[in-house]
Amino acid sequence: MTRARQLGDIGFGYRPRAPYASDPARSRGRFYDEVESPTRTPFQRDRDRIIHSTAFRRLKHKTQVFVAHEGDHFRTRLTHTIEVAQIARALARALRCDEDLAEAVALVHDFGHTPFGHTGEDALNDKMAAWGGFDHNAQSLRVVTKLERRYAEFDGLNLSWETLEGLVKHNGPLTDGQGNGLEGPLPQPIRDFNELFDLELDRFASLEAQCAAIADDIAYDTHDIDDGLRAGLLTLDMLEEVPLSAQILAGVRARYPALDAVRTGHELMRRQITIMVEDVIATAAAKIAAMRPQGVADIHGAGHAIVTFSAEMAAAEKTLKAFLYRNLYRHPDVMRVRADAERIVRDLYDAYFADPRAMPEGWREGLDRAEDKVKARSVADFLAGMTDTYAVKEHRRLFDHTPDLS
Repeated sequence: MTRARQLGDIGFGYRPRAPYASDPARSRGRFYDEVESPTRTPFQRDRDRIIHSTAFRRLKHKTQVFVAHEGDHFRTRLTHTIEVAQIARALARALRCDEDLAEAVALVHDFGHTPFGHTGEDALNDKMAAWGGFDHNAQSLRVVTKLERRYAEFDGLNLSWETLEGLVKHNGPLTDGQGNGLEGPLPQPIRDFNELFDLELDRFASLEAQCAAIADDIAYDTHDIDDGLRAGLLTLDMLEEVPLSAQILAGVRARYPALDAVRTGHELMRRQITIMVEDVIATAAAKIAAMRPQGVADIHGAGHAIVTFSAEMAAAEKTLKAFLYRNLYRHPDVMRVRADAERIVRDLYDAYFADPRAMPEGWREGLDRAEDKVKARSVADFLAGMTDTYAVKEHRRLFDHTPDLS
């Protein structure tokens, strides 16, 4: 019996939504009340608003691992986001959850990322240390609740409670029962919004949000290898030290002994995604069968994540991540570009903070008289929204010498 037939009982095709899934007909609503659409569920409407936003388009020119002009075929935040959404929908479908909500959370999860990926985030967090720091997840919430200005009646996208909850908590609860942050102080933007619209930060998010979170891991665990191979920083032979990849490579080479390296790499990618996805589905399905949740409240109150890897796959994935950090993310060529990109972000922050008039109209008004805390957050909002290309352009405008990131 094939693996696909074995997984048939879990279900890759359409089946009715499970009782533990998020039900759009029972959505907790939006911060600002709106008349519901006659043709779309609240979650479908959220997804559409996300796709049509300015922040979504900006992901096209934001770094994943390699800055955009290093090659046209490397992944950007946008292509990564689309890949995450595809995997999240597949997981939600198999687990009989709401695919539209899983997709919406996946599509919005990287809205708060700065130019140049985590390098920009680290630099901005350091610059903002005196004013609560900078966190890309908290910034995503600011984007969709405040910074997007498209609608006549409200700032932000006015997304449903379920999508906002999934955005903020897709990696798990943020606070304990007393409101204390589980990983240090709770980012102020999240704390401020939660006082107005309680997202139940001490509870686990929906299964749909959990699908989006683990889809993110599966996507970058796999596709960063692909980009590393394309860049020449990784080789197939190097992957022999990673048990999961080595096992897959052995199967590919046994079946296609004359296959060229490029196609061998692609076979590795697609098989690795399949293995990881099937592992998550089987593991989550077993947990669901054991706990027999009768509603989404049981998911929120479970006390643990449900959409996870098996223990064996989690260990294999941890080894893979360690390999990628050692051989790709910390590669000297990548670190050199990161150092130059960090300088660009730091220089821009200092320039805008010293003279907000250097920022364009719509961002600088009133900042010359504002408190430093307000000015700093406004500068961070402006900088975080930049694409890689715009950040380089702005640096060239303001400074005599701009690092060459090629």
